Amino acid sequence: MSRSYKISDQSQLHFISFAIINWIDVFTRPAYKDIVVDSLNYCIRKKGLEVYAWCIMSNHVHLIIGSRSANQSHIIRDLKKHTSKTIVKAIVDNPQESRKDWMLWMFERAGKRNANNQDFQFWQQHNQPIELNSNFLIEQKLNYIHNNPVEAGFVWEPQYYPYSSATDYAGGKGMVEIILLN
Repeated sequence: MSRSYKISDQSQLHFISFAIINWIDVFTRPAYKDIVVDSLNYCIRKKGLEVYAWCIMSNHVHLIIGSRSANQSHIIRDLKKHTSKTIVKAIVDNPQESRKDWMLWMFERAGKRNANNQDFQFWQQHNQPIELNSNFLIEQKLNYIHNNPVEAGFVWEPQYYPYSSATDYAGGKGMVEIILLN
């Protein structure tokens, strides 16, 4: 991970985004999104990750995160490593995946071009962390995350997109164990 993409101040909340190589639309199937959801919940329960907002789009993920007890960069590194291996295996094992050969070829091709990988590269290397050091930035990124599925035309209202924390902020219970921002 490049130094410019590391989270420097661990005491601050951060907005991060990470995307699939070549912006491949992998998250069109709920099974692949569920792997990210399960991994986020694991990192919350076992690694000290605090998630304040999240959204899984067709080819990228947005998060507002923090941690009082662990290095955010290390948690995200581990999350990306685990999800990349698990999702690629799920693609390989899915007989219904019509784009399987093409996606695996793209992941393998990207992996061969990057010395940091053994076989495949699923995620782009960077996380694009933005330190959220003001209420204005927090609110801006929270609205951006929750309105992303609306802007993409997935839903009419943010709270109706199940792979987002907008449900929690609308008074419901979402799939990831978040901490609400006041």
